[in-house]
Amino acid sequence: MKLRIISKSGRIPAYETAGAAGFDIAAFLDEPVTLMPGERALIPTGLYFEVPEGYEAQLRARSGLAIKRGIGLVNGIGTIDADYRGEVKVALINWGNEPFTVNNGERIAQVIINKFERVEIELADELTDTERGSGGFGHTGV
Repeated sequence: MKLRIISKSGRIPAYETAGAAGFDIAAFLDEPVTLMPGERALIPTGLYFEVPEGYEAQLRARSGLAIKRGIGLVNGIGTIDADYRGEVKVALINWGNEPFTVNNGERIAQVIINKFERVEIELADELTDTERGSGGFGHTGV
């Protein structure tokens, strides 16, 4: 499967290791952006994707930024649909206790490509019963 991209920065995303599931993407900024604790910002990447039909590109936090600096994605995981052709932007949030500055070229998120299936939604009056039923949110223990 091929992912067609346009890169306004000239940087081409790449997998960092042979076993990596995702490739990192970097900020494309005219000037640094500082996120105060609890603050959010939409960070441009200068990337435009042509995701094939039947696939999605998922934006995910970089684990190093998350654990070391408390930087994550506002929506947990972002989805880039196959019909979107705008710039890929990353909704970052500073969950940490210190200001965090995003610099041009800094790797800020990773992208995972996933195949998906669309479902046919069927309205029902009831659902089939299972052993679990409606149990959730820790019903089997902590």
